[in-house]
Amino acid sequence: MPDPAHPFVVARDPETPPKGLEGAVVAIGNFDGLHRGHRGVIERAKALAQRLGKPCALLTFEPHPADFFAGISVIFRLTPPDAKAALLARLGLDGMIIHTFDASFAAQPPDNFTAEVLARRLGVSAAVAGYDFCFGAKRAGTPDFLRSEGARLGFAVEIVERITRDEAGSLDAVSSTATREALEAGDVELAARLLGHPYFVEGAVSQGDKRGRALGFPTANIELDPSNRLKYGVYAVTLEADGAVRDGVASFGRRPTFDDGPPLLEVFVFDFDGDLYGKTVEVAFVGFIRAEAKFDSAEALVVQMRDDCRKAREILARSPVI
Repeated sequence: MPDPAHPFVVARDPETPPKGLEGAVVAIGNFDGLHRGHRGVIERAKALAQRLGKPCALLTFEPHPADFFAGISVIFRLTPPDAKAALLARLGLDGMIIHTFDASFAAQPPDNFTAEVLARRLGVSAAVAGYDFCFGAKRAGTPDFLRSEGARLGFAVEIVERITRDEAGSLDAVSSTATREALEAGDVELAARLLGHPYFVEGAVSQGDKRGRALGFPTANIELDPSNRLKYGVYAVTLEADGAVRDGVASFGRRPTFDDGPPLLEVFVFDFDGDLYGKTVEVAFVGFIRAEAKFDSAEALVVQMRDDCRKAREILARSPVI
């Protein structure tokens, strides 16, 4: 749980070091998903920050550079900013710094990033990056260049070489791309193994048409990030709200039996009759039950939903906590 005495800091395009992140050690990169392969960089930054007695933060970029260069949303974001911040806090970091990725930033020489952003605006004590991190116009800033700039500007630099294994085994198959492909296929169990944690989304519960309540299955309705390409279907899930985690079953899709409308996540929380409207909740996907389907009647859908609930309870009962 977050420490109220030391709240997690989120800062966007700060001109001076954010309060609480003065002299921070920063891990630099997009780190979409914060999967097992990213953890080596994060853990190295945390260890260095502990040795130096400094706060530790992630320095990341929005929009995703691939989206910026494409001019449209092309990346299925595993961790949009709010989800990324929640996970970083859970991993023990002190904050997240978001730098806007725009035409001006993309065109700047790499020494402008090191001198203007890292040294002047953020006043970092150290920067940690992966072996394949490149930055600046035409990706001219290499890990070796970052090392030399750190020596010139007075901050430490650690480059994390490729890590092939962690405590869970080989990292050869671990990547953001592989995780996206698993989720697009509905394989949330594989995604959890790649990420090192269940795939989750965050969002505010909105007022719906109350159709689920009329069917005997009141749902918490959440609009997901527009980039989300999770397979439409029914999942065993957990929902966290106000610090309490509850089991449930969720449907993500367009409700073809009724309106075939915009994609929506609808969560039926087991054994719960409280009010979640307006609350920001976290939904973790534990198991896939079935693909989205169109039913001939509301009655046929209700029969299927009862079976979905039974299967979700079975999945959640046997699923280990990752």
